[in-house]
Amino acid sequence: MDISPLIPAGRQIVKGYGDGGFTIAGIRWEGSVLVLPDRTQPWAPTELAQVTEESFAPLLTLAERPRILLLGCGLRMAPVPAALRAALRAAGITVEPMDTGGACRTFNVLVSEDRSVAAALIAV
Repeated sequence: MDISPLIPAGRQIVKGYGDGGFTIAGIRWEGSVLVLPDRTQPWAPTELAQVTEESFAPLLTLAERPRILLLGCGLRMAPVPAALRAALRAAGITVEPMDTGGACRTFNVLVSEDRSVAAALIAV
């Protein structure tokens, strides 16, 4: 019996993480990444202290912004600064911080449900 989630056409999932990068849709990415259901791009922050509103410019310029942003904080979850949370909320985006592994797994579930989601993942 196959229990793999069905992934909608044109969507990608995170297949693996660790050793300083990620495997997403069959491609190995070194360093932190910003993942949308249909594409991935490098992301500059290497630690939570480097995450700013400007870090999310690629999301904020989209015509259709994701409703949910999973923030993979590294090895451990940490709170999102209030100003950053408020700026994202003003843009219509709810940020959910968690450890990077949890963010990868949650992204995969939400993508399989065809939800409006993105993940900002700090490499571990």
